[in-house]
Amino acid sequence: MVYFDKELDARGLHCPLPILKAKKALNQLESGQILRVVATDPGSVKDFAAFASQTGNELLESSQDGPNFQYRLKKR
Repeated sequence: MVYFDKELDARGLHCPLPILKAKKALNQLESGQILRVVATDPGSVKDFAAFASQTGNELLESSQDGPNFQYRLKKR
């Protein structure tokens, strides 16, 4: 089982909503905790990579399962 502290369902949302909701969810976490995001927007792949590098949060996982894209972000 893949570990995470909080999960965000961003399916059906389009850019920039998955990132904005992820940022809000990360703000509720402590440093080192992990946020799992599930999205359906194909553009979210590059968006989450850019978001992680710009904010210093670590992108632990970026994968696709059918129409769903899954991300795990570790709060800096």
